[in-house]
Amino acid sequence: MFFLKMISRSFSRQFKRRLLIAVTVCLSATVSVAMLGVVFDVGDKLNAELSTYGSNIVVQPKSDAVVSDLYNTGDSAGSASGSSFGSDGGSTSDGSAAADSADPTAFLKESDAQKIKTIFWAFNITNFAPELNIHADAGCVGSGAGSAGSAGTAGASGAAASAAKCKATNVPIVGTWFAKTLHMDSGESTVAGMNGMRSWWKINGTWPKDDSEQAMVGSALAAKLGVNVGDSVTLDKTIAVGADDNTNGGTGKTGKSSTERNRVKVKIVGIFDSGDSDNSAIYMPSIAAQTLANLPNSIDKIEVKALTTPDNDLARKASKNPNALTQDEWETWYCTAYPSSIAYQIEEVLPGAVAKQVRQVAALQGDVLNKTQAVMVLMTVLSLVAAAIAVANLMAASIGERGSELALLKAIGATDGAVSRLMLAETAVISLVGAIAGALLGSGVAQIVGHVVFGSGITMRPMVFVLVFVLLAVTVLVASLSSIRAILGLRPAEVLHGR
Repeated sequence: MFFLKMISRSFSRQFKRRLLIAVTVCLSATVSVAMLGVVFDVGDKLNAELSTYGSNIVVQPKSDAVVSDLYNTGDSAGSASGSSFGSDGGSTSDGSAAADSADPTAFLKESDAQKIKTIFWAFNITNFAPELNIHADAGCVGSGAGSAGSAGTAGASGAAASAAKCKATNVPIVGTWFAKTLHMDSGESTVAGMNGMRSWWKINGTWPKDDSEQAMVGSALAAKLGVNVGDSVTLDKTIAVGADDNTNGGTGKTGKSSTERNRVKVKIVGIFDSGDSDNSAIYMPSIAAQTLANLPNSIDKIEVKALTTPDNDLARKASKNPNALTQDEWETWYCTAYPSSIAYQIEEVLPGAVAKQVRQVAALQGDVLNKTQAVMVLMTVLSLVAAAIAVANLMAASIGERGSELALLKAIGATDGAVSRLMLAETAVISLVGAIAGALLGSGVAQIVGHVVFGSGITMRPMVFVLVFVLLAVTVLVASLSSIRAILGLRPAEVLHGR
């Protein structure tokens, strides 16, 4: 009873000192709870934020993936072509002109694309868009459409004559979805397409409608063609057809083939500025591109945007060879949303496909996450160090001002250990009050940070509060012991156990 009475009376005698200690601990707890709360939740937030800047998984036919690996064309998700257009309408290469200017030769079925939403991690796939990447001539007039001649010199000269009447040649065309509603076998519906994949584009006009003859043009190409929103553009493409059968790009039974010029007229409903080589491309519904290239139900790439867990040693081991995993490692990897595990599951549902994570995006996610967490942990440590220094100084000043009181306690029989424990108890009570207030404030600050930076709240985990209270308890104890030892000349063991 006497002990509790002494603690309560010390608050009234040194109210300002005690208040300063409480405020110091409160501020430290606020910063610590807010920063650690964000640290433990920042992984999902950063992944969601970075996923708005394009796909992190690309699906290709197996043969294209092999060629890409052999010639190191790399991950090119988010770009229709690596080439840019010169003033004469030709393409200037960035190092892979042959690959960029060539149309694909291996395809996936567009109708299979929606199977991506049937994998184990379907809910982590926030968007996807199939693509048919081809090239065509734009703004052609006169005899561009129709037959360009037979195989051989006649066909080549016919194509050249037609190309001469076009404003731009070898223009990258991307046939894709924009906001296509898919009805799954499970009865659920989902919307997929470029509307959610290219959120950083600056668009003048609107997105094209799926299954229409609308298109959107990059700003560089629009300036070259001299078109605006509402204008129409004629696209011509030379395709090879068999003489005796109509196999796409095939050869007839007689071994002879001919070429034709397909023509599609599209209405420009939007002009976009992507900030990259896509500014020289045309995006249009997949059905229109397939008609132009005479490739029904064909795509050559699928861009997938998924919420993923940053790679660790297990994910990197699995990405090299999943068969090298033990049973426990396999189950952990397969049931964790690593980019490699999601890609593996996509390959399971899409026959003849290879799904690869975009390494640049995956590395960026892990790098940004590690640096962000390091900064926040450093701020937490600095706030605790500042609190320790402040509490030690306040304790030393408090003990110095209470010299006569402490001398009286020792005169009536109190030991140095008892006096020290009284000081610790007083500091512990006021620090606990400050820590509780700081924890509540820190939770509020974390929510503000979440909404301002990420646009959503922070999920506060109980371990955050436990960790902060433990760290503050250790900090205050060390600071108090150091100040008491400095004033009374006691060793830490004597402070805690008496003598």
